Formats: sequence, C-alpha cells, structure tokens
Amino acid sequence: MADVGYTSSPAAKEYEAQLGDYFALLKPRVMSLVVFTALVGLLAAPTPVHPVIGFASILFVAIGAGASGALNMWWDADIDAIMRRTSKRPIPDGRIQPGEALNLGAALSGLSIMMLALTANFLAAGLLAFTIFFYAVIYSMWLKRWTPQNIVIGGAAGAFPPVIGWAIATGSLSIEAWLMFALIFMWTPPHFWALALFMKSDYDDAGVPMLTVTHGRKKTRVHIIVYTVLLAVLAVGTGFTAIGGPIYFAAAVVLNALFLKGAVDIWRRDEDTAIADEYRVEKKFFRLSLWYLFAHFGVILLEAALRPFGLGGW
Repeated sequence: MADVGYTSSPAAKEYEAQLGDYFALLKPRVMSLVVFTALVGLLAAPTPVHPVIGFASILFVAIGAGASGALNMWWDADIDAIMRRTSKRPIPDGRIQPGEALNLGAALSGLSIMMLALTANFLAAGLLAFTIFFYAVIYSMWLKRWTPQNIVIGGAAGAFPPVIGWAIATGSLSIEAWLMFALIFMWTPPHFWALALFMKSDYDDAGVPMLTVTHGRKKTRVHIIVYTVLLAVLAVGTGFTAIGGPIYFAAAVVLNALFLKGAVDIWRRDEDTAIADEYRVEKKFFRLSLWYLFAHFGVILLEAALRPFGLGGW
C-alpha cells in the first residue's frame, strides 16, 4: 500500500480538519469536468429525463468522482508530498490523515453507486463503479507508477462520465456515447504531457514514469503532436454524427486548428528555448487544452438544445 510508512507533518496532530479540507480531498476541479461532461452526455441523448431524476443522477456521479479523488489522494500521499504541484494537498500538508481519506473515499463510492442504481438504472451505476475502480486501482495503484503509458490508458477513467450520462438517459449505450468518450480519451495525453513538460523535475523526483522521464522531452513533444493530429481528425469527424451539426463542425474546425498550431509550436521548440522563456508556449497550450474540451462539449450541448426546434444537427 502506497501510504505504508507515510506520516503527515507533526502539525497534523494539532490541526482540526475543516470542511474545506475534505472538499479539497474530492478534487473539485476534476469533479467540475466530470459533472459537465456527464451532463452533456445525459442531455445529448435522444431520451428525455425528468429534471429531478437528472439532477439527482448527476449529483451521484459527482459524488462518485469525488470518491475517486479521495482514494487517489490516499494512495498517492507519498508522491504528492514530493511534487511541488501537489505538496499542499490535504494529506501531505497534514490537514487530513490518510486513513480518513480512505474511509471517506470508500463510503462515498458505495453511496454514489447504490444511489445511482436506485435513481437511474443499473447500467449507469455499473459504469460508475467501474470508473471508480479503474481510476483508484487500475490507474492510481498500477499504471501511474509502472508505465509511461499511464496517462494514455488511464485517460479512460476521465472519459467515462459522458457515457454514464448517456446511460442514465437511455439505459443503453451507442456510438454517440463512445464518440464523446473518445474525445476525452484522446485529449488526455497531450493535455497532461504539456503539463509534464513545464513541471520540470516533479515527476523525476517522485519516481513517476511519465513520458518526459522515460523517453525524454524531445520525444514527448513528438507524442503531443501525434496525438493532437489524431484528436483533431476525431473531433472534426464527430461533427458529421448524430451529436454533431454545422455549429459543432464550425467550432471544431477553429478549435482544432488552434490546438494543432499549439502542438506544432511545442514540437518545433528545443528545451533550451523553453527554459529561457519559462515554458511560455507549453503553458499556453495547457491552458488552451482546458478550454478546448469544455468548448467541444459545450457545442455538443448547444446542438442538443437546438435540435427540438429543428435547428440542431444537419
């Protein structure tokens, strides 16, 4: 177990955890993306859902996402304490004990799965259970510390929410749900590899086999552009499916042109230039990647909202 031998700071014994500390344990920024993409999956589905059922279902998906975050922080407490980006998280900062995070994550996992099954259907609940298991066990406990493909394979955990949303609405799965899954899955590697480039030695210090550590920064830049090209083909092509339409297609062309340009800019740089300007291009690409995903799912949502009026779709 990752936190065997791990101890929080001495101040932890004197610190009384606040509500905000437990909320931070749930990774609220990640949770916001999960909620949004699950909501898009639900609303883009062809089957209408009663607002109360929809709200409750998305709430339980959010709780499940928070449970995954708590379990991840419990397991990764040792390496979180080493990395500058994560050293102020509740466990390494001594605000919450590892056992508390484990208990909270386990309790919220059970609650969210059970309640989603009762509120929506067993397919959606099963997908949520698998997502929590995949993130907490397959990714956090195995892939993250074992292979430089950790982000590539592990990206599946973050890609399931729109599929869950679709299952909530329809009780089934379809190609449209898996297209939304694929958008997030293909977006995840360039998004995180850009972060790894400008986080410099964090992953080296923590012994996490990120691609920048195992294959070097030059090859990481090549991987970013390869995945970005594949992502662009997928994203633009989605415009011709049932969840796309002319508005989505136009937005996808613009967004992917910008994203491709950013990837090319990263690919053409050497490490000395990046160090000299403090990774300005890499940080810009990372910020763009956040807007990129929200924008694509936002336009999918817009197409779905216009469709009943005969305005969405082709």
